[in-house]
Amino acid sequence: MLLQRDTAPFSPAGSPDATFPRRRHRRFPAHPALLAAALAAAAVALIPAGFVLVVLVQTGWEIASALIFRPRVAELLRNTFLLEALAVPLAIALAVTLAWLTERTDLPLARLWSWLAVVPLAIPAFVHSYAWDGLFPTLRGLAPAVAISVLAYFPFVYLPVVAQLRRLDPAIEDVAASLGNPPVRVFLRAVLPQLRLAIAGGALLVALHLLAEYGLYVLIRFETLTTAIVDQFQAVYDGPAANLLGILLVACAVGVLALESLLRGDRRYARIGPGAARVAPRMALGRAWPLWMLLPAAVASLSVALPATTLLRWLWRGGADAWAWGGGLGAALGQTAFYAAVGAALTCLAALPVAWLSARAPGRLQRLIEACHIYVGSLPGVVVALALVAITVRVALPLYQTVVTLLAAYVLLYLARAIIALRASLAQVPVELEHAAIALGRPPLVAAVGTTLRLAAPGIAAGMALVAMGITTELTATLMLSPIGTRTLATEFWALTGEFDHVGAAPYALAMILLSLPLCVILYRQAVGAIGR
Repeated sequence: MLLQRDTAPFSPAGSPDATFPRRRHRRFPAHPALLAAALAAAAVALIPAGFVLVVLVQTGWEIASALIFRPRVAELLRNTFLLEALAVPLAIALAVTLAWLTERTDLPLARLWSWLAVVPLAIPAFVHSYAWDGLFPTLRGLAPAVAISVLAYFPFVYLPVVAQLRRLDPAIEDVAASLGNPPVRVFLRAVLPQLRLAIAGGALLVALHLLAEYGLYVLIRFETLTTAIVDQFQAVYDGPAANLLGILLVACAVGVLALESLLRGDRRYARIGPGAARVAPRMALGRAWPLWMLLPAAVASLSVALPATTLLRWLWRGGADAWAWGGGLGAALGQTAFYAAVGAALTCLAALPVAWLSARAPGRLQRLIEACHIYVGSLPGVVVALALVAITVRVALPLYQTVVTLLAAYVLLYLARAIIALRASLAQVPVELEHAAIALGRPPLVAAVGTTLRLAAPGIAAGMALVAMGITTELTATLMLSPIGTRTLATEFWALTGEFDHVGAAPYALAMILLSLPLCVILYRQAVGAIGR
């Protein structure tokens, strides 16, 4: 077997160092200012969890246990667990298979299929559900929830896997093939182990999105912990039952984080040398290429063509009157773009310290800080919003229902996306380059900015695009925290669908897609930018 489970770091030539099979990469001490910034951000990220725990204490154990240990809660937990257990592995399998087909085989129109595999990110999950529900109103239950979730979220795994495949040294696969391994075994033994960081990060994003998703499952009448929380808050604005369900959701998020941390490990993924300049050879599919073509064609049809067809059908029915540009569409588009741009910049700035620690000084404290940042990404926007409402009303009343509070909610909700994107980007930059700059006389801060951040800039831009895409489609926190008069594309779309005005909602859905498409282009270019095709 070419690569063992405890493979050593890559040598300058890019091949595994067989002399020290269990050697780990060196950990460097964290700068005190960087650690302080990460701790401060972690303290802010713990506000929603603190809010839920305070509610638990105020409620009392007797009432809390009666509310938590109910058959209804057990049913919600079972639904949430089944959704995660089925959708995440399917999303991984679909994404890895598509990445292998488009990057490592001679599949016809590979570039087109690769683009179409990223486009679903531009379509909000609740728009996917809106499209399916419009065509098939009888779709209900676990199976449709899993299928739509996979179609909506598999690009979160596809993109990092494609990026990693483009950066792998083909010499490793050549050596494996020269030892007599067939192509399938080469992929399983030599390639798949090197995709672990990419798969783990993408799967974490998918799992957290499934925990926090609301609109998708409401439209197809599938109940999860999150839908139950929102329903409880709508029935009783500050009721203890919804807050206590939030505790279970936090526990689920901690379990997901622990599993991802175990699978990710702490091995080194950067090489000192530049790696291979040549493109990895593509495997010939032979006469079986029409069969392999069915998979990307089916995925593109279900995840892109079907929602697009539904939207165009509603727009055709509405005609020119459906485009209420002067009646609110233009204002909603402008406000959505503003919040997306500012929120993305602030989120990545808040995530940078812990992402840096994760790449440069991994350890128990770093993992604890990282968990404080990432867990909040699993919470529904309504829990984060109510936590911020409680803080602003009791401590900082002038900030209640202001732009500052809404941007703070966006930062909390999308810290997970930013950290995962930044962490992977920084991990690809060898720390030896930064040390070399310091040895040449540059101050540490100048060396970090001029070397590490400059090389990681495309990944940081991709992280900002990922966050901006989430803010563009965020719904519940925006409804609760936005200042009076705020109109975003997501809130307007949801209000119109609530009134069963599908014709009026279609332009807002299309505007969200068009606003997100350039962000998808940024993400795709970052993923394939290692080696041009």
